[in-house]
Amino acid sequence: MSRASQSSRTNESNIYKGRYSEPVPTTNLHNNEDDFPEFEPFDEEAMPRAYAPVGTALLVQRVDMCQQLNKPNHYTTTYDIQNLVVRRGQEFVVRVTFNRPLAQGDDFQLEFLIGSDPTPSKGTLVAVTFGSRRGGPWSGRIVETKGELVLLGVTPTADAIVGKFRTYVAIVTGGGIQRTSRDANTDLYLLFNAWCPQDAVFLADEAARREYVMSDYGVIFEGTVADMSKRNWMYGQFERGILDACIYILDASRMPIYNRGNIVQLVRMGSAMINSQDDNGVLVGNWSEDFSMGTAPTAWTGSVKILLQYANTGVPIGFGQCWVFAGVFNTFLRCLGIPSRVITNYNSAHDNTGNVKTDIILKMDGTPDISNTRDTIWNYHCWNEVFTVRPDLPAGLSGWQAVDATPQETSDGYFRCGPASVTTIKEGLLCHPFDSRFIFAEVNSDMVFYKRDRYGTLTPYRVDKTYVGKAIYTQAIGSTAPLDITHTYKYPEGSAEDNRTMARAEDYGCERDHSELPDAQLTVAITAELVSLGQDVNLAVDFQNQTEHSTTVKAHLTGSVIFYTGVISKSFRDQDFTVTVAANYTERVKFKIPAQEYMPYLGSQLSLQFIVTGKADDQSVSVIKVIKMQTPSLTLTVRGRPQVQQEMTVTVSFTNPFNFPLQGVNLAMEGSGLITHRTRYYRVIDPLASISWKESFFPRLVGPRQIVAVLDSSYLRQVWGKADIVISA
Repeated sequence: MSRASQSSRTNESNIYKGRYSEPVPTTNLHNNEDDFPEFEPFDEEAMPRAYAPVGTALLVQRVDMCQQLNKPNHYTTTYDIQNLVVRRGQEFVVRVTFNRPLAQGDDFQLEFLIGSDPTPSKGTLVAVTFGSRRGGPWSGRIVETKGELVLLGVTPTADAIVGKFRTYVAIVTGGGIQRTSRDANTDLYLLFNAWCPQDAVFLADEAARREYVMSDYGVIFEGTVADMSKRNWMYGQFERGILDACIYILDASRMPIYNRGNIVQLVRMGSAMINSQDDNGVLVGNWSEDFSMGTAPTAWTGSVKILLQYANTGVPIGFGQCWVFAGVFNTFLRCLGIPSRVITNYNSAHDNTGNVKTDIILKMDGTPDISNTRDTIWNYHCWNEVFTVRPDLPAGLSGWQAVDATPQETSDGYFRCGPASVTTIKEGLLCHPFDSRFIFAEVNSDMVFYKRDRYGTLTPYRVDKTYVGKAIYTQAIGSTAPLDITHTYKYPEGSAEDNRTMARAEDYGCERDHSELPDAQLTVAITAELVSLGQDVNLAVDFQNQTEHSTTVKAHLTGSVIFYTGVISKSFRDQDFTVTVAANYTERVKFKIPAQEYMPYLGSQLSLQFIVTGKADDQSVSVIKVIKMQTPSLTLTVRGRPQVQQEMTVTVSFTNPFNFPLQGVNLAMEGSGLITHRTRYYRVIDPLASISWKESFFPRLVGPRQIVAVLDSSYLRQVWGKADIVISA
């Protein structure tokens, strides 16, 4: 050990004096060169376990981690890494070459160490014995002997620590223990195992395992519930450096090494570390219009560049929004072997007041009262689910667990959320950890419209119990189609089961709205066709009168550019209008919003929000409509022989369809197992001008693959393109 290392360790020990006998090991990736002396004599009072056989002393010539045998059996051939990667709860083999054949009386063991100051009591030092001598918790057997070659089988426990282990072979001699020297080539990575029935993350369905553990690219759903779109995302959990980056995240969190086999603790820590809000974690959240100090959230193609840059610098990366946090968290989880998926909740409530009500406050004239409205409804919000048993919860609450790395609210002092059993959310069992109440509100809040008088008194006049949590989707197994999983979070609105769930939630302290409001006889709805960026918006506002007499409505239309979080960026229209609706009739009012009215305020946002409020006699009406603008796309053309290690090319093409130039344009492309992240910058793309960018690559992985490209500038974001390829061996 160097003097600097000794000094550092001494100082750290002094910090913990009186609290721990030794500092808690929290570092996994450092190269520990002083684990053991190569020869460790027995204590004076200790006796050898057995006498060494007469003749030549047993020595180790070579240790082979048998990657060609182990990786296919452990589904880890896709990891681009030099060392062996295996999954816990499942046997792997190690071939040891001795200087002579084994003889009766030879005594040896394999030793696996993780972290600093490894110890058997914490599971960070595991001795695996062979023969009749009892060893540690991992089991070992001699599979085969061929002269000096011995094939050893090792089975880690199904709850073993996850991370990077150092490997030694130890031989018991008459005077002590002789060990192999430190060899980084024999280090191995141990992961969670969705194929092992005894592992907490066991997933029985093979197709589900292929999707939720092995798939390294996918789609994340976004847009609005009426205009769903999807964003391609490269998870890239098998790319070079990513496994070490994920372990580095745990090291940066200072999570004790001996807790890293506990799925609940590890996932909860990961939820906190993917954002940088309070712990110097991976991603800086930014929901503004200014991304000059980093990369715009819309410009990322996947997780790989983010994780590698964080691991190389230790500095949080800018910038992320919910789908970026979810995409990076999904990479972290799948890389460590945890079945996971990205979830999108449309009309997701962010309940700042701690109840299950989303309060929408209007002024006396019916216009939105922005300054006094604290709750927001996001067009969509992304989080993750992990599949695991929950031994800390009652029976029946295992399975999919909601976890969220987007920094919204604190949980036990840190910006994190979950894991919360999806079943607890559906059943309203909000007494169980972690953060089930917050997620319950995101999918179940009542949207309550209030009128605020001159004295500040709020009077509810309308309650919508169906708007929030309108639809919850994830990617379907084996395709990019949306899978509706709303039913896993909530019962059908108004059903007996739903009423029971809501009542149970109130028993656990959730405050709901119980306003006794008469059934509405006057209603309003907004419809609009899909609109491409730069086109006029055509709105149709329908007032339905269900009374027996004609009524006149004094109404107001508000148009705003909004962030996808529901926060208003700029307002561009405030218009009063009056409409008379005959008895038992629906009257339609049409509005045309010219493109030049909203374009100057659009910035990087692509969503417009229209609110219509109205009053007739003693009735008040209101409706919200969000429109997501459609953007042009990139064209990707792939050429070459689609075979591993054969040169191929990809060309990205784009034509500026607008009557204004695009300035400061960044193009990026990436394809897991195909092409590393690459970028190209264009100072300006003139109106109707075209660009073309060509890159070559050599595929690394077989099977269905995908290349994704994204164009990003301050005037135009979320321009995508993709190419699907099938690579043969």
